[in-house]
This record gives sequence, C-alpha cells and structure tokens, in this order.
Amino acid sequence: MANSNLTKAKNAKNDEFYTQYHDIEKEINAYIDFDPDVFRDKTILLPCDDPEWSNFTKYFSQNFERFGIKKLISTSYAADSKLHKAGYQVTLFEESAPQFDEIKSRKNGKIFTLTRDRSGDGIIDVNDLEWEYLQGDGDFNSKEVKKLRDEADIIITNPPFSLFRDFLGWIIEGGKQFVIIGNMNAITYKEVFPLIKENKMWLGATGNGNDMVFAVPKGTEVDEKDKQKAARMGYVGDYTRLGNSCWFTTIDHGRRHQPLALMTMADNLRFNKKLKGKDRYDRYDNYDAIEVPFTDSIPSDFEGVMGVPISFLDKYSPEQFVIVGMCENENLYHLKSRVYTTQECKQAYVSKFGKKGTYDLNASGVVIREGIYEKVYQRILIKHKNPA
Repeated sequence: MANSNLTKAKNAKNDEFYTQYHDIEKEINAYIDFDPDVFRDKTILLPCDDPEWSNFTKYFSQNFERFGIKKLISTSYAADSKLHKAGYQVTLFEESAPQFDEIKSRKNGKIFTLTRDRSGDGIIDVNDLEWEYLQGDGDFNSKEVKKLRDEADIIITNPPFSLFRDFLGWIIEGGKQFVIIGNMNAITYKEVFPLIKENKMWLGATGNGNDMVFAVPKGTEVDEKDKQKAARMGYVGDYTRLGNSCWFTTIDHGRRHQPLALMTMADNLRFNKKLKGKDRYDRYDNYDAIEVPFTDSIPSDFEGVMGVPISFLDKYSPEQFVIVGMCENENLYHLKSRVYTTQECKQAYVSKFGKKGTYDLNASGVVIREGIYEKVYQRILIKHKNPA
C-alpha cells in the first residue's frame, strides 16, 4: 500500500520532497564502488531542484574532482510556479549577487553550473558554482531545459512524484542515463514495467521500499505519524518519511548481480516458516504459473513461471532470472490462460464477501482456496534462467 503522504501529494500536487544527503551518498557510492569511473568526463544534469540548498547539488559539487565530472548543471523551478510560493523568501545568497533581479527571482528558474576553480583556492567544489536566471520558469518540458537535457550524459534527481510518468518519458526521449527517485508502485505502470522487463531500467542499490526521510517546505501538511517517525529517525521539524520510495536507474551496481540463495520447493514447504501449513504452492487459475507470496520462498528447482511480489525487484539478478511479464488487466504480455466474464466476477464477489458486487478477477493473479476465487497482490511473473 502506498504511504499516506504519497497519496496526499498526488491529490494536492504537493511534490516538494527533498532528499537527504546521506541517502544520496549511499546510493551513489554503490555505483562508484562498482565502477569508479562511472561519472568521469560526464556532464550531469540535476533538474527539478533548488540549487542554493539542494543536497544533490551539494553532493556532486563536493565530489566534482573525485568523480572526475566534466560539467555539473543544476536547475530550479520558479518560485511563482510552486505550490508553496506564498512562503517563498529570497535567500541572502541570491540577493547579494550582482545579477539579482527581484522580478526574475520569482518568475524565472535558475541555472547553476560548475566546471572550473572560480574561487582560485585550487579546489573545484560548491564554492565555485556559477549561476544565472533561466529565460523561463524551469519547467522540464520547456525547450530551454530540454536543451540542457540533450547536453547532459546523466540525469539525477528526485522528480515530482505526480509527474513521474511524464518525467521518465522525458528522460527516455532524450536517451539519457539516469538515477531518479519514485514511488515503488510505479513499477506497475505500463510506461515503466516494460523498461524493467527488458533490462533497460532497474532498481537502485539502497533504500528500496524502506523508510526514506524527506525535507518538506515550511508549512506543508504532514501526517502526524509520519512526522513522528521521521523525528524518531533523528529528523525533527519540516520532515516526513515515505515508506514506499525507491531509486530507479540505468547505471549498473554490484547488488543487481548478486544471486539469491534459494531452497528447493520441497525444502521451502518443509522449513520456510512463511509457508507454514502449506503442502504445496498455489497455482493460478488464470495464468500457467505458481503463486510465490514471498521473495525468500522462491523455489530453486521450479522450471515454470512464478508470480512474485514487486519487492522481488530489489533482489533481482538478470543472470539468475528472466522477467516474462506481470499479472495485469489488459493481458499485455499474452500470458493469461483465462479471462473471466462479468457474471463470473459478480459470482466470485458474492462467494467471497456474501453480498452483491464485482470482484475484478482479471486485474491480478487468481487462486482458488476452498472453492473461493481470491485475487492476490500485484505479482511479477518470472522464470529461472537455470533452475537447479
């Protein structure tokens, strides 16, 4: 289930969640550990950002020389275009600059670039950032920002959650590598899942599906339990936690090449506590596949198709498994063995819930338990490359 703050953000278009420095550091370190030259001689674009205090900007500025970056570009969205524009205040950093323009500070986005040791201290870092106003408001769909996209090699950011589909499409259109944060449920979007299935995109190395803390603009409505949980994690004030976030990327890291240690089907049924009481794996009524409710319950010796939770993708190794599709309504992957009629969906609802209604059996995998048709949670359909 999506975190309540994600749902509120989507409804209110409140997308201003700012990533913590240590979360960025942990994720990027995984790529550096796998390939120390992954960012060398590359132009990196950080759009949808607030460069004056962005942790993305700070992190890549401070590591500019260590990573061998060619050019860093960071853009911001105009204050008057933001949901929280009423609370906007010009920073001393901007106001003291010779190019400061009171009108542009609200109407225009800004662009920060880093390429050289401007301060003359012998180090290229955050103190050498140069900035100017964009001609427009900094919308990523503008011709101005598209031109920056086309100049870049890699795009890294936490984009607006409600615009994730559009933003990902914008990156793919430009043919760029990327590291971005989104809602884990985006895995099921028909614009997203084919990229994962074809190994054109995968989950990042850290924090996937776990609690991540984000700063929010002052005055943002935050669910009290999420605010308290952020506080228990050491973030007091204008913070929230989102328990359903993950990194999506096209940059390789070592974790995705680590195979899962698995037991045979017989050993799972005998020893796996999560399958306690079962003497067999359920089979779907509408797919030629077995239901595997937990990633650590995947049998090592099953040669057919298996339905696994979407959280499996955090452990997915393309050398170990093949993704063949997903349980979904439209039969996009031509894997359904049965499509239920409207009458069958109505009868299934009566049988399960004891009242009139429609049970949308075609939207997921279906198992039959004691004569009752039951939908399972969203499942990805996989096969072993080389079953034991």
